Amino acid sequence: MAWGKKTPHTDPVVVDDAVPPGMRIAGAWSWRILVVVGVVAVVIYLVTLFSEILIPFLIGIVVAALLVPLSNWMQRHHVPKWVAVIVSLVGGLAAVGALIWLVVDQIAAAYPSLRDRTLSQYDNIRDFVLGSGLGISQKDLNSYLNQATDWLQSNSGSILSGVASAGSSLTHILTGLFIVIFTVIFLLIDGKNVWRWTVRLFPKNARSAIDGAGVAGWTTLTSFIRVQIFVAFVDAVGIGIGAAILQLPLVVPIAVFVFLGSFIPVVGAIVTGFLAVFVALVFNGWVAAVWMLVVILIVQQVEGHILQPLVMGSAVKVHPLAVVLGVTAASGLAGIAGAFFAVPLIATVNSMVTTISSGRWKTMDSDHVREAKQEAHDENVRTKRRRRILKLRERRGDVPKPGTDEQPTAVKGTAG
Repeated sequence: MAWGKKTPHTDPVVVDDAVPPGMRIAGAWSWRILVVVGVVAVVIYLVTLFSEILIPFLIGIVVAALLVPLSNWMQRHHVPKWVAVIVSLVGGLAAVGALIWLVVDQIAAAYPSLRDRTLSQYDNIRDFVLGSGLGISQKDLNSYLNQATDWLQSNSGSILSGVASAGSSLTHILTGLFIVIFTVIFLLIDGKNVWRWTVRLFPKNARSAIDGAGVAGWTTLTSFIRVQIFVAFVDAVGIGIGAAILQLPLVVPIAVFVFLGSFIPVVGAIVTGFLAVFVALVFNGWVAAVWMLVVILIVQQVEGHILQPLVMGSAVKVHPLAVVLGVTAASGLAGIAGAFFAVPLIATVNSMVTTISSGRWKTMDSDHVREAKQEAHDENVRTKRRRRILKLRERRGDVPKPGTDEQPTAVKGTAG
């Protein structure tokens, strides 16, 4: 074997040729997928680690997406900025407070009747079970009740410890509430500068694309919030009218719970629907419960086949299968908060990625996009100016013409 000559077994080109193209492509995809999965796992770990801060911050962004258009509308109509911010913030807090007060007042007023009807329905259900022919006797029912009582007594320690930890939970709730309020205030007052600072964290060449994608994502988020409020309002009115026709009590609390539950896809409709059917069962019996279930199904069908395609489809361009899978995965990772944020997060990220990949960010009306366009225009002007100067100097003989070895006139005068 001659010295310095590589054998075929050590030649990288020969080794690469020995691997089938499909295997090389699969290997290239595999390590990239592993890297992406690793990054996603780290992000999920950080989200769960800082959830007590991140969740209130995201709630503040969602609330700001609802209030910022109102504040901007008032400012466009010559309302001072500080007045527009205060009116938007106080108006939002007043609306939430009014809903809470209305629900509490209605439940407190109907509590005596609710207690009596619940006891009456318990007696009816007991009589139905005893006379159903299932072989269940009064002794069996008493045994079940005694077992439930024993379980409560044996687990009273954990229950009391849970009650004792309510103080810390209340502290977390108040802390989260302050984060939400301050996030909304600062986004209302100085949201554009906050976003500019965020964009400046990226490399200069990527800022215009990030800025355009952010504008598209914010537009999608605000559209989603407005449309979701409209859909939730339609659901609440439809189910509330059905409950009123069936002469159920607590019509207003049921409508409010349906309105709030509509912001949580899939899960919210099931929980609030079960609540309405339970109230109908307790107060008006099985027939009213069945009719209440029919009303809920009709409203959900109207939402799913009319409102979602016509209204929501224009704001959230995401396939329903992606929505269901996203809600399921997010609820498994973060519970109710994950189910709440799943759809707006998927819609916003989808809009941002689509904007960047399609190049649509170049036409977005954003600060960094305008700056990039202005820099490109200035560079084009400077290039044209340099070309005109070179042509003018060529005519005067100050610079050599392309393809010649002539020295410039000025150089000739200074060389000798």
